[in-house]
Parts: sequence; structure tokens; C-alpha cells
Amino acid sequence: MYDRRFFRTRLGQAALASITAMAAFVVLSTQITPVAASPMMVSTTTQAILA
Repeated sequence: MYDRRFFRTRLGQAALASITAMAAFVVLSTQITPVAASPMMVSTTTQAILA
């Protein structure tokens, strides 16, 4: 699809940077584990705020 000459151009370099950024985002976003707030966490947090 692309040859080596394309990746030597400014547009090719921008494409490589974009691909690298997207790959890094996917890798980093898969490491984030969402934590659901349990009722105990909510009550403890509420008590701390009200104190």
C-alpha cells in the first residue's frame, strides 16, 4: 500500500507519528481498570466531606 519513499516525506512522518500515538493510546487505555464505587466507599467519602 505504501512504499518507503512515502514514509520519508513529511506526510509520511506525520502518518507514522499518528499511528504511534494511536497504538500508545490503545496500550495505555487497556491498562486502566474502572472501579465501581461500592456503597461503603460512598458513605465513607460522604462522611469525610461532611465532617
